[in-house]
Amino acid sequence: MIGSGPIIIGQAAEFDYAGTQACRALREEGVRVVLVNSNPATIMTDDEVADRVYIEPLTVEVLERVIERERPYGLLPTLGGQTGLNLAVELANAGVLERWNVRLLGTPLHSIREAEDRDLFRQLLIRIDEPSIESVTVHTVQEGLTFAAKAGLPLISRPAYTLGGTGGGMAASIPELTALLERSLRASPIGQTLVERSVAGWKEVEYEVLRDGADNAITVCNMENFDPVGVHTGDSIVVAPSQTLSDRQYQMLRTASLKIVRALGIEGGCNVQFALDPRSDRYYVIEVNPRVSRSSALASKATGYPIARVAAKIALGKRLDEIPNAVTAGTTAAMEPALDYCVVKIPRWPFDKFAGGDRRVGTQMKATGEVHGDRAHLRGRPPQGGSIP
Repeated sequence: MIGSGPIIIGQAAEFDYAGTQACRALREEGVRVVLVNSNPATIMTDDEVADRVYIEPLTVEVLERVIERERPYGLLPTLGGQTGLNLAVELANAGVLERWNVRLLGTPLHSIREAEDRDLFRQLLIRIDEPSIESVTVHTVQEGLTFAAKAGLPLISRPAYTLGGTGGGMAASIPELTALLERSLRASPIGQTLVERSVAGWKEVEYEVLRDGADNAITVCNMENFDPVGVHTGDSIVVAPSQTLSDRQYQMLRTASLKIVRALGIEGGCNVQFALDPRSDRYYVIEVNPRVSRSSALASKATGYPIARVAAKIALGKRLDEIPNAVTAGTTAAMEPALDYCVVKIPRWPFDKFAGGDRRVGTQMKATGEVHGDRAHLRGRPPQGGSIP
């Protein structure tokens, strides 16, 4: 299993939480777990979490040496954030997995590529008749400027294979767009970015979805961003479940989430993000994270549903109805949680440590932490499913 590496903005405690949960779930099933992570200041690197822990640089060369030494049956890449996902793709591209006969567990490689590659994902949405924002995938600055001449400004840039909106942003002028495209193309490991027409100001809604290899799928919960599209979800106040969507809107986006995850062939946890115009019920699919994400940690804490634990067992081939829900002790993981309370996440910025930082929020995540509260907890009782940190 690949860890999430150093603590950076957008990738830190959430993935340590998920990775630790997954390691313990795998060991429950009698699986010997080999963990590689470059960050010793994590719970997942404690001796009792995995059978063998390597605190080494997270590079293809180092991982191949570990694989050569340990000869693992499989590799689980979807619980170590974007680092784990990118490294799995790099290992596959370098022929390492084939050379040492290592199977990719959980979500297949082609599904990861289809969700992460902006052009392939757009083609999939067209194929399944799901609405995507007018956009173009570019590999050069000039391609982006050509699109701007046709689509107009403002435009948003979303680099491929990145986390926390790294390298992305919004541009309202040609000089801004030129600088943005240069930054986005540098940030993407494959030199690719999606340039799309801005729908800033629309509602942003997320669905946390789990699917197993037998095509059983559930939505763990949905989350509504207090801030509109144009502010990264990591920098937004988020409420779970949604509070202002009508039942029709909720069911419409839930149906779309399950349809997209099934079309991608995800096996495990997945996060689907939408832009919604509440006046017309028109919506667009923004993106899909084919892995356990920051939002998965929030959804787990909000509902009491152990997403990373269940995702790890799905990666071993188990179906949702075969996995007991350790929290309720009376249902299986195939049952969607029911919330009679709401949880609010508020981002946190340590301005004392980054006094000179740009405090304007946008499509790049800048928060370094978060706090949670819930309505039931404020009334003096813990919500069903456990107390919220």
